[in-house]
Amino acid sequence: MEKQTVKNPVMIYTEQTPNPETLKFVMNRMLYKGTADFREEELAKEWSPMATHLFANPYVKGVYFCNNYVTVTKEFNFTWEDIMLRLKEDIKKYVDGDGIVVKDGFADAMEQLEERRGEDQGYSDDEKEIVKKIKELINTYVKPAVEMDGGNIEFKSFREGIVTVVLQGACSGCPSSTQTLKGGIEGMMKRMIPQVKEVVAEMG
Repeated sequence: MEKQTVKNPVMIYTEQTPNPETLKFVMNRMLYKGTADFREEELAKEWSPMATHLFANPYVKGVYFCNNYVTVTKEFNFTWEDIMLRLKEDIKKYVDGDGIVVKDGFADAMEQLEERRGEDQGYSDDEKEIVKKIKELINTYVKPAVEMDGGNIEFKSFREGIVTVVLQGACSGCPSSTQTLKGGIEGMMKRMIPQVKEVVAEMG
């Protein structure tokens, strides 16, 4: 007789994030290795069946995947106490049914987009070196810290001493992200890369 492999049941719990509009749903399953941010349904429809499934709920405004959790941003006019359990059940059922989270090729497509953006900026060789250092700093020191809070930060551009970053997941629209940005990230960058004068953020 063949031995049936028993699937572990999906365990899911929620964690608060610094952003009151965003909640982190953590699972005992790897959802997506890396980060995938869906701020609008169009991108979700192209790349993420799971995000598309969640966007079908009128209270879902944004979906962000990272490793074993999904961060959901709700619409302002709903309260978590009304929707949290429904959302939890919905996520659990989807993951339990082995639904596709993010399609293959998403990371590559986003990387190409990123590269095109970089080329559009027309950086000089000196600037390219600085951009490389900025990206390394973000990836090494900043990303791991914000990921703990269910968020993400991406480099966008460097112009005349000003670094522009994009805030995603729980960081997007979070009241405390400005303090973190100005107090922590900007201070560190200025110390380690003298050419950096300021760090500004755009919401993802």
